[in-house]
Amino acid sequence: MTRIKAAVCTAFNAPLEIQELDLRAPDKTEVEVTLEAVAICHSDISYAEGIWGGDLPAVYGHEAAGRISKLGNGVTGFTEGQRVVVTLIKSCGHCGNCATGKPTICEHPGSDSPLTCPDGTPVVKAMNCGAFAERVVVDQTQIVAMPDDMPAESICLLACGVITGIGAVVNAGRLRAGEDVVVIGAGGVGLNAIQGARIAGARRIVAVDMSPEKLDIARDFGATDGVLATDKAPWAKAIKAMGRGADLVAVTVGAIPAYEQSLRYMGWGGRMVMVGMPASGAMAQYEPVVPAFMGQSMIGSKMGDVVISRDIPWMADLYRQGRLKLDELVSGRWSLDQINEAIADTKTGGARRNVILF
Repeated sequence: MTRIKAAVCTAFNAPLEIQELDLRAPDKTEVEVTLEAVAICHSDISYAEGIWGGDLPAVYGHEAAGRISKLGNGVTGFTEGQRVVVTLIKSCGHCGNCATGKPTICEHPGSDSPLTCPDGTPVVKAMNCGAFAERVVVDQTQIVAMPDDMPAESICLLACGVITGIGAVVNAGRLRAGEDVVVIGAGGVGLNAIQGARIAGARRIVAVDMSPEKLDIARDFGATDGVLATDKAPWAKAIKAMGRGADLVAVTVGAIPAYEQSLRYMGWGGRMVMVGMPASGAMAQYEPVVPAFMGQSMIGSKMGDVVISRDIPWMADLYRQGRLKLDELVSGRWSLDQINEAIADTKTGGARRNVILF
C-alpha cells in the first residue's frame, strides 16, 4: 500500500475533504501513475453535487497526466517513468462494442477500486480514475504515452474535454469539409468542438452562448460567427449568418432549453450531436414530424466516440504543429489543497479549464 493525499467527496453538494488514503499496488494489466496535473471537468462537479447519484466516499477527477511509477506484471508496451495521459475510457477489448471500434461504450468497463481509508473503508474510484489524488492505479487501456516536451497541464486536457469536443464533430458528427456547424455552448467542451470543426474544414462555425465574453473567446478558437443564446430566436440569427440551416449542431451543455432549441438551427438532412449531459430525469420535448420530414437525425456521443490510441496521438501532433490550442484552454492553476476554490471558480462559468498541479 502507498499512502497518498486525495480530495474526497464524503457528502453530495459539500466541499471535498483533503484526506490521506491507501492506494494498493497495480495488479496484472494495471499501472500506477504519479500525477503531475488533473483538470476539473463539469462532470466531476455534477457527480459531486449528486445529480447522477453514486456511492460515497468517492474520489472524482478524470482528466489527468503524469508518469508511470509502477507496472502490473501483465502490462505491455509501457515503461516506468514514461509520461502518459490518463483517461476514464477503460475497455475490455472483447465485447461487441470494443470489437467494432467503440471503446467509449464498452459493455464491461468496471473495475475494483484500489482506494481505501486508513481504517479499511472502501473508497470509490469514480469514473475509473479517482484522479483528484497524488497517484492513481488504472488499467493500461486507459493511458496513452505522451511526448516529454508537452506541458502536463496541456496533456491532461486531452483526457476528456478536448477529445470529447473534437470527437463530437469529427467522429460522431462525421463532419465533412465545407459543411456548416453550430456549437451550442462555448465552454471547455464547446471550444474544442469549435476547434474540431475548424480543423475538419467547416465553412461556417457559429458559436451560441449566453456570455458575450465566451463568444469572443470562441472566435479565437475558430468560430466565424457568434450568437447570444439570450437573444430572441437566436437560431434565426445563426441561420442568417450561415445562409441556410446547419449541417451539424453540437450541443455541448447539459441544458434542456439548448436541447429543445437545437433542431431549430438545423437544415435539411442536418445532424444534432448530443454531448452535454443534463441531470438524471430531465426531459426534453420535440415535434418528431419535423426531423422525420426533413431527414434530420439526433446522435448521442460519449467521449467523442474516440479510440484513444488513435485519436490522442493525432491531437498531440496537431498541438505540436501549432494547429490545436491547448495552452490557451488553461484558465487557472491551483494546488490540491485549493481544489474547492478551483471548483467554485469553475462554477462561475468563466473558466475554460482549471487545473490542479502536483
